Amino acid sequence: MVASNAGVLCMLLGVCAFWFYAERATRWKLFQYLPPLVFIYASPVVLTNTGLIAPASPVYDAVRHILLPMMLVLLLLKVDVAAAFRVMGKGIFVMLFGTLGVMVGGVVAFLVVKGWLGPLGWTAFGSLAGSWIGGTGQMAAVSEMVGTPGFEFGLAVFADNAVYMVWLPILLASKNMAGLFARFSRVSDDRLRMMENAAREMEQDNRAPGFRDYIFLLFLAAAVTWVATVLGKALPTGAVVSAATWKILLVSTIGVALSFTPLKRLPGSHELAMAFVYIFVARMGAVAHFGQEGAFTQFVAFLGGAFLWIFIHGAFCLLGARLFRVDVHTAAIASAANIGGAASAPIVASYHNESLVPASILMALIGYAIGTHAAWATALICRALA
Repeated sequence: MVASNAGVLCMLLGVCAFWFYAERATRWKLFQYLPPLVFIYASPVVLTNTGLIAPASPVYDAVRHILLPMMLVLLLLKVDVAAAFRVMGKGIFVMLFGTLGVMVGGVVAFLVVKGWLGPLGWTAFGSLAGSWIGGTGQMAAVSEMVGTPGFEFGLAVFADNAVYMVWLPILLASKNMAGLFARFSRVSDDRLRMMENAAREMEQDNRAPGFRDYIFLLFLAAAVTWVATVLGKALPTGAVVSAATWKILLVSTIGVALSFTPLKRLPGSHELAMAFVYIFVARMGAVAHFGQEGAFTQFVAFLGGAFLWIFIHGAFCLLGARLFRVDVHTAAIASAANIGGAASAPIVASYHNESLVPASILMALIGYAIGTHAAWATALICRALA
């Protein structure tokens, strides 16, 4: 058994590195359907449940208490609400309607399937709501806020990817219904041209990060984490709000505030944050225990609830598109910005309209700003209904 701190950390990092290397080196089609995220979670599950890695280690605590909030700060630095509004306009409101659909859909789906889930099944719904509003980083953050166990986190990870394989082709295929959708949403003929013009005028900073940037980013993330940890312990706690919850809420709020400063121009923050995200996912796999009774039933029930959930989200996106009179391209990007985050929104945007790719990333980043709070609220509602 690998039990030393250095050994456990090496194994977590090695799992992440191996699967990303395998994806790039082999270019197997398997990774189009099961991205590295799934294997990065599943591999430590196998390693710890077979006794190859210690199931308990100070490394897991360090990743949870230090690396996770640092990741959240780095993710939120790139949020640029003003620029997203300039290009996407009313499309931002469609995305927010989609966010509301995630919240409502999560509660409805939980009510339908909660009888087949364990007593902490509501935490899995909170984690998946984080992913579908902000992304994997928000999934990790909400998991910390509500104390999602490793098994329930696994439910969210696998349902997230299973639904994504169905939902992404639907968003891509919607391009072929542009004319029919335009009549449904009563969109003006010049909307797409206006978005393309605004996208061309959008400033982009593609400077490659240097080691000074990384040093400053790490200092900034650590400083915010430190302040939030101290304040979180000083604030009142109860059955709903723990010190960990306060810490993540404070980190999210401070991170969004920093995104309105010149610090958002620092390059490399998103890439560094995503590295931290995958280390946290590996950590969640390492602390998961799949020997509990009824695990298969819970997987099937949760997956069924997730598909019901996603179609409720889609209905809200359609309603938002009609209310705000936007085109199918904007509606598809708005949904992708919710469900897939900054990784998927550019894929949908490039298929629908290449010029909207930068704006689609900005729209997804807005999900980072609201994802933690909205998903936490969804989790609390599910908890009350449990």
